Amino acid sequence: MEITFLGTSSMVPTKDRNHAGVFVTHGSEGILFDCGEGTQRQLKIAGIPLTRITKILITHWHGDHVLGLPGLVQSLGSMNYDKRLCIYGPKGTKKRLALLKKAFVFEEKVELDVFDIKKEIFYEDALLSLQALLLEHTTDCLGFSIIEHEKRKIDMNAAKRLGLSEGPLIGKLQEGSNVKINNKVISPDEVSHIEKGMKISYVTDTALCNNAVKLAKDSDILICESTYADDLEEKAEKYKHMTSRHAGMLANKANVNQLILTHFSQRYKDIHQIAEDAKTVFSNVTCAYDFMKVKL
Repeated sequence: MEITFLGTSSMVPTKDRNHAGVFVTHGSEGILFDCGEGTQRQLKIAGIPLTRITKILITHWHGDHVLGLPGLVQSLGSMNYDKRLCIYGPKGTKKRLALLKKAFVFEEKVELDVFDIKKEIFYEDALLSLQALLLEHTTDCLGFSIIEHEKRKIDMNAAKRLGLSEGPLIGKLQEGSNVKINNKVISPDEVSHIEKGMKISYVTDTALCNNAVKLAKDSDILICESTYADDLEEKAEKYKHMTSRHAGMLANKANVNQLILTHFSQRYKDIHQIAEDAKTVFSNVTCAYDFMKVKL
């Protein structure tokens, strides 16, 4: 998987930070978390083709998280986009997207599948699952996790010692089936081990809450809002956002490996204090910046 940060500001963009947007690639999937104003331009600057997008996950319908959506869909329509674009969001997403289409001269050139998320695991295939939980904001807001399924990793040296080489028998072992070679049955456990899949969680625009902890549990990377430094805790509570220290507490409680902070208020020209506040309760902290990439 690779993560690209497209926008790391909060409600008001700055000359260095765009509205919210994070793009994750996994195999043939291109998953966009939120689509703030200017997201398609950020994708182009990052060198990511718009047609790479397969799914858009909307946390909530505040403008800084969705204002780029109509333009992005219209641009895809001009590019002969040949996939079905799946858009997922909280209750009311289908209705709101329909209203957006009425607000513009909107040519129906892209096949859209739009879903109001109604269950925790809302998508699953052979490689990964997508999870959503309701957070605590001033409007319905979801947090998301991408959970890679565990996979069987073949030890090719051990396999070769038993007379196996690359080919269909290795494929069967990876699927967990026994194979037979030279009248000997070989089990998957003799030449392989199970490798835990990666987990990325995305939590933004919320107060610190139990569902945020549940969603982020054991994540390899937690991408979390840090709208305010710790000295503005009362403002954070009023608007149901997190301070950087709250984000650190979440990472600690959820036993995550790495915390990446984003969604910074435009008031911060220097985010050094934000990082330091988080590090008082969690050590492995990075502050995101636009176009930062993380490979897993």
